[in-house]
Amino acid sequence: MMAPSFGAVLKQARAVRGLSAVEASRAAGISPAYLGKLENDAVKRPSPHVLHQLSEALAVPYAELMRLCGYRVPGDPDRKPADSDVIGAALFAGLTDDERDELLEYLAWYRARRRSSRGAHVGS
Repeated sequence: MMAPSFGAVLKQARAVRGLSAVEASRAAGISPAYLGKLENDAVKRPSPHVLHQLSEALAVPYAELMRLCGYRVPGDPDRKPADSDVIGAALFAGLTDDERDELLEYLAWYRARRRSSRGAHVGS
C-alpha cells in the first residue's frame, strides 16, 4: 500500500480534529487558500516553518510532515513514513482517557469478531 500524500494527511488530520479549513488555517497562521493548495498537493515543498505550524494546529508529528514533504529528518534519514505513523498520531491526539479506553475496547471486540468469523469459514 502506498503512503498517503501530504495533502491527504492534512485533510484527514483536519477531519479527525473536526476543524473546517478556515479554522485549521487560522490555527496554523496561514490563509485558507494556501491550506487548500497544500491539501490538494499543489505545493510540493512547504517551508519547515509552515510544517511546524500545521503540526501544532493539527496535532500531527512535525517529523512526519517533514518526511512526507521530502525533508531529511536528523537521526532517522532513511525512514519512510508509514500510513499508521501519521494517521494514528492524528487520530489519538487529544483523546480523553475514557475515549481511548472505549476505542481500545471496540478494537478488541472488532478483532475478536473478525477472528471468529474467519474461523467459521475455514471448515465450511
